[in-house]
Amino acid sequence: MDVGFSSLRSEAVGAMRTVLVSAENLQLTLKPELSLEEQALTRSCTTSPKDTHTHGNEDLKVMLESNKESLKLDAMKRVVGLIAKGKNASELFPAVVKNVANKNIELKKLVYVYLVRYAEEQQDLALLSISTFQRALKDPNQFIRASALRVLSSIRVPIIVPIMMLAIKEAAADLSPYVRKTSAHAIQKLYSLDPDQKEQLIEVIEKLLKDKSTLVAGSVVMAFEEVCPDRIDLIHKNYRKLCNLLVDVEEWGQVVIISMLTRYARTQFTSPWKEGVVFDENDEKTFYDSECEEKRDQKETKPYIMDPDHRLLLRNTKPLLQSRNTAVVMCVAQLYWHLAPTHEVGIVTKSLVRLLRSHREVQYIVLQNIATMSIQRKGMFEPFMKSFYVRSTDATHIKTLKLEILTNLANEANISTILREFQTYVKSQDKAFAAATIQAIGRCATNISEVTDTCLNGLVLLLSNRDETVVAESVVVIKKLLQTEPTQHSDIIKHMAKLFDNITVPMARASILWLMGEYCERVPKIAPDVLRKMAKSFTAEEDIVKLQTVNLAAKLYLTNSKQTKLLTQYILNLGKYDQNYDIRDRTRFIRQLIVPSEKSGALYKYARRILLASKPAPVLESAFKDRERFQLGTLSHSINMKASGYQELSDWPSVAPDQSVRNVEVIEPVNEWAPIVGKVKNPKSADKFYSDDEEKEDEGSDSSSSSGSSSSEESGSDSDEDSSEESEKTSTDSGKSSSGSERSSSESEPEQKKKKKMKKKKAVQKMKPAADDSDSDENGNGPVTNASSSSAESSSDSESDSGDDSDSDSPAPQKKKSDANTKVKVAAKSKKEVSLLDLDDFSPAPSNAPNSSLISPSLLSDLEGLSLSNVTSTVQVTAPSFGPVKTSVLLHHMTGKGLSAKYHFPRQPCLYEPSMVTVQVVLTNSSDHVLEQIHIGERSPAGLNIHCFNTVERMEPEASVTVSMGIDFNDSTQAANFQLCTKEDHFSVSIQPAVGELLMPSSMTEEDFSREQGMLQGMNETSATITMATANASSQAISKQVLSMANVGEISSGQNNLNRFAGRTVSSGALVLVSLERTDSSGALLTINSEKSVMASMLLRDLKQALAQA
Repeated sequence: MDVGFSSLRSEAVGAMRTVLVSAENLQLTLKPELSLEEQALTRSCTTSPKDTHTHGNEDLKVMLESNKESLKLDAMKRVVGLIAKGKNASELFPAVVKNVANKNIELKKLVYVYLVRYAEEQQDLALLSISTFQRALKDPNQFIRASALRVLSSIRVPIIVPIMMLAIKEAAADLSPYVRKTSAHAIQKLYSLDPDQKEQLIEVIEKLLKDKSTLVAGSVVMAFEEVCPDRIDLIHKNYRKLCNLLVDVEEWGQVVIISMLTRYARTQFTSPWKEGVVFDENDEKTFYDSECEEKRDQKETKPYIMDPDHRLLLRNTKPLLQSRNTAVVMCVAQLYWHLAPTHEVGIVTKSLVRLLRSHREVQYIVLQNIATMSIQRKGMFEPFMKSFYVRSTDATHIKTLKLEILTNLANEANISTILREFQTYVKSQDKAFAAATIQAIGRCATNISEVTDTCLNGLVLLLSNRDETVVAESVVVIKKLLQTEPTQHSDIIKHMAKLFDNITVPMARASILWLMGEYCERVPKIAPDVLRKMAKSFTAEEDIVKLQTVNLAAKLYLTNSKQTKLLTQYILNLGKYDQNYDIRDRTRFIRQLIVPSEKSGALYKYARRILLASKPAPVLESAFKDRERFQLGTLSHSINMKASGYQELSDWPSVAPDQSVRNVEVIEPVNEWAPIVGKVKNPKSADKFYSDDEEKEDEGSDSSSSSGSSSSEESGSDSDEDSSEESEKTSTDSGKSSSGSERSSSESEPEQKKKKKMKKKKAVQKMKPAADDSDSDENGNGPVTNASSSSAESSSDSESDSGDDSDSDSPAPQKKKSDANTKVKVAAKSKKEVSLLDLDDFSPAPSNAPNSSLISPSLLSDLEGLSLSNVTSTVQVTAPSFGPVKTSVLLHHMTGKGLSAKYHFPRQPCLYEPSMVTVQVVLTNSSDHVLEQIHIGERSPAGLNIHCFNTVERMEPEASVTVSMGIDFNDSTQAANFQLCTKEDHFSVSIQPAVGELLMPSSMTEEDFSREQGMLQGMNETSATITMATANASSQAISKQVLSMANVGEISSGQNNLNRFAGRTVSSGALVLVSLERTDSSGALLTINSEKSVMASMLLRDLKQALAQA
């Protein structure tokens, strides 16, 4: 066997020698040892899992120290991957630093990434490579230069501050904007390391602020905010440049710049919110109307003229509302909130509502800011109320914020809808949310007096709920509401006393005990019995309940000592030895206060005044009311306390500082480049000869070219930016001297366009008589003024949509325009741009008012004979059974300079739109001269839907004419404000409808009435016991009074003592049921059932007053 093995071994050795010789001839070498990967695999089989990470780092050290670039690069990639995963790789620092001088650019980038992370921890080893970093600052590759500066600024050692300062100054003058951006970042690091270098760093910041690169702008502004936020003088010269570069800066930089410019604007411009001033930016109007100035009163308020730089900031930030970055949108929204005029803030609404589609973290911040904004300006978010309805998938904190916003938006018009939502929320399985909903109902009841009784009845019904949390919260809220009118709610207090034994939540039990003690004189029989029950369970109650029990005993002792004297002494003795020291102290105090003794002295005389003093009702306010002191979108606003580093917004200056500080000295550009830029053409002085109305006729065709030129100029080269800036400054300066507002060179037009405008204007004026003759209605009132309604719609569209900067940024001019110009503008209105802000699901419900110009007189006459309702249900709309004529003065002849107007509600269906209420107006010329062109002008609010009467072209002295108009009051008694205009003057008038005129009569059977009434219970029912006058005691007198106050239909009743009436609201068609049951000769129970709880409360008040009068 041994001989066989030895022979085999000798043969194998011979074969190996042959292979080695062959390999040597082929110039191959046999690998003397295993590869690193093979060694790692071999060791992984023999090592424990705890040592795996350590051995893995050892392998990386070996790879970093090898001679092969590929191994080093692979090792650095793995090291950076470990850092990205959050693992500690600091022990590799010596091996990594050795490769800092490697010539491989990819490897050097990875080494710098590692050094930035660990240079602060391994400062001594990093200092050894300072010379390498300094050499890298001269590297041809911009990324290497920037990385070297980044690593150098990350070494937190005071001894190298001079080296860092020198490196930052050199990098600030680098040709690469990326390196200059890195130097701006290094400024903040150096300032935190050595604040004494502030003055030198400010010089570098001042230099970088002049940089025209969008890559540098955000970083240098951030450095400015960190180092010297109070040096506003550094921003003056760069303000306009930052505004113009804002659109092209990266998103992070946009947030920083907008925040800084918000603070800057609050110190440099006057407030656009001053009371008693007219907002007007158009100086040219003042110039053209200068002849009339002598006729005006000298004491007239001077119009507010916005600074052109203020307008520049608002105009350049507006496009950022469409940004995909939520932080940018939020930042622009807070800028408009703190800087824009009141009528322009509304443009941020759609953008904020759009952000509610984002993640819940974004929703939380946005909803917090909307909650603060909705307190001051409810009208901004009221059209988007449905966006704040709670979803089942929302988190509790999101639900609570939406509930807060809905409560802030509640008013008389929408409270019915909101209360229906709240009724659903109370049934939620989320107990905290259900409790918050009950608190919101209490706030609505406090803020809107018309629904106080309705909310109180609904909360009483919740007392029978199975959930203890709902019951407890209802008790607490009812307690607060009862403090407002305790005399009328003794029944509720008795009902709560009956439920006392079943309620276990301490706060709810304490609230009931407080109510019993506070109003013990109103429930003299129940309060002592409640005290008797509490005496039995006193020792087992919670501390808060014990304290209220002691208070109840003291109050009953003062008011009903015969029944409660022994009970009070027993409870005071129990409290004397209680474990809680608060209860022991309270007991001793109460005993000395109410029980006369030698020690108490004169204090006993004031016991009743102390314990039974009248207490003010609590005010239920929003939790976000005190957050107004913080800037929107900040951390301080979110946590409702001042955070570190928060800078408060300063108040507006009373007098604007000198605006010339923002003017930059213009350096003459090279002449050969002037024609290339395309923006150097100087506007001729004759450009402004024509009015703004004529110039804006062709604006739709010019807007695309102007926007294209502006975008190309902003993204141009440095030389283009220079020349464009200079041309903008020149136009701005010229704008200040002539019109006070900025003009771009795109406004200058060739003379041929102006001639076309004049021809178009003449053609329209020729077309006007024919149009006037063709548009007339069946009443013969003259031409239909469709221009008034359409022009109002177009003006509102131009204000809300971002179709054109000039239209949206400046307010509508107040000049009187001819009908021809108005019609041309309506016809030539350009298409609106589709943007993220114009999403259908965010837009408010459009009004379905038909265009008056589309209805011919013959069609209107045909419609008169048609039935306006094709309802097939049991509820039918009928003609009014009683039509009293109550005329009101719309315009007095003294105020109207001879024109007087009276109006009344004829209670007839409106032909123009079913949701409108018909109003007949009697116009009378009481003057001694002819009045011309009497028509409806501007209306308020802007969304008010009015069908205007046709223009009365001419009215002779002492003549009178009756015209008809339709108004959609939207089921609200809010006055419809509009202007009644003549050719020379316009007068502001308003029509205030009574709640009964907002109804139309309905007929139904008695069974249908009972069924519908049963479906409208709870918060949808409002009732009161009334005392009628003797003259109104009969059934006929009651019907006459009710029908005179409300446009309802009478329902036949089989009972002699019961009167029933039914109607529907004109706008929404909601059912309104009125029933009056006579209890005796003069007393009756009046009940109104309707979803419109506010209207029901107001109608109840009117009917109660009418029936009580003789």
